[in-house]
Amino acid sequence: MKKLINDPADVVSEALLGMAAAHPELRVDQQHKIIYRGGALKAGKVGLVSGGGSGHEPLHGGFVGLGMLDAACAGEVFTSPVPDQILRATRAVDAGAGVLHIVKNYAGDVMSFEIAAELAAESGLQVRSVLIADDVAVPNSRHAAGRRGVGLTVLVEKIAGAAAEQGRSLTEVAKVAGKVTAGGRSMGVALTSCTVPAVGRPTFELPDTNIEMGIGIHGEPGRRRLPLAPAAQVAEYLLDPILADLDFTGGPGVIAFVNGMGGTPLIELYLMYHEVTTILARAGVRLARSLVGSYLTSLEMAGCSVTLLRADHDLLQLWDAPVRTPALRWGV
Repeated sequence: MKKLINDPADVVSEALLGMAAAHPELRVDQQHKIIYRGGALKAGKVGLVSGGGSGHEPLHGGFVGLGMLDAACAGEVFTSPVPDQILRATRAVDAGAGVLHIVKNYAGDVMSFEIAAELAAESGLQVRSVLIADDVAVPNSRHAAGRRGVGLTVLVEKIAGAAAEQGRSLTEVAKVAGKVTAGGRSMGVALTSCTVPAVGRPTFELPDTNIEMGIGIHGEPGRRRLPLAPAAQVAEYLLDPILADLDFTGGPGVIAFVNGMGGTPLIELYLMYHEVTTILARAGVRLARSLVGSYLTSLEMAGCSVTLLRADHDLLQLWDAPVRTPALRWGV
């Protein structure tokens, strides 16, 4: 195992120290592993809290700031945060308008956020939750009952964050987030496995001559193993099940997101985006917006995922709204 770490047990804590030093505009609670948006709370603004296992950076801590999250709870690598973390974050970001929990569909995340929401409600806080389950690869996995939450998470955090920034109510922000989850689908591919620091060996073995289609973000294997193929063919493998699952034609178009899994250079991601646009044009799907880069990773895994979101004018306006976070920023 070759990694730039000290003790594997300290990876998350030491990474948070570095994040605090690199981004003084944020407030990092080192003891409880929570990253907060800096400055005073904006009275009457809906708070947004998300979180999950570490190893997916920049998700979620890299999306804390203006126009996105108010707090992100960091679990250990590929391990869900605990209810106490989430409850603490929820209480801290409540500015009188309630709090939205953004939850990826993994058993540990779902359980921790449900417990935290129940405890918050018992203390008088308004909490709503949105569950992200956009992965078309497999109906179930060892991590989730139902579809896993993957690339769409980034789009939900951006769009719901913009709605909250505009002063929309908790019900309205939750409705926007629900519209995104209903209209988005994703699929991923791995060229290599990844190595969890505390384990010290690859999560699964993948020969150089093969790719793994339909992988999850915790290094779990996908729906099938195929021979290595040109990028154009891989793009078809990714998009065929997405396009078969939901009609993306009509309206102003889609937000297309090509995401790197951690070990794929940007030159390859742009090449893949070109192949994606070619396939979408043949399918009669209009492109409205794009995002290309490594925003939700699986440690050092080589590969990518594709996410499509069926947009309308309100969603596009929220997507275009200003955002200022460590990992995503425009319009400011």
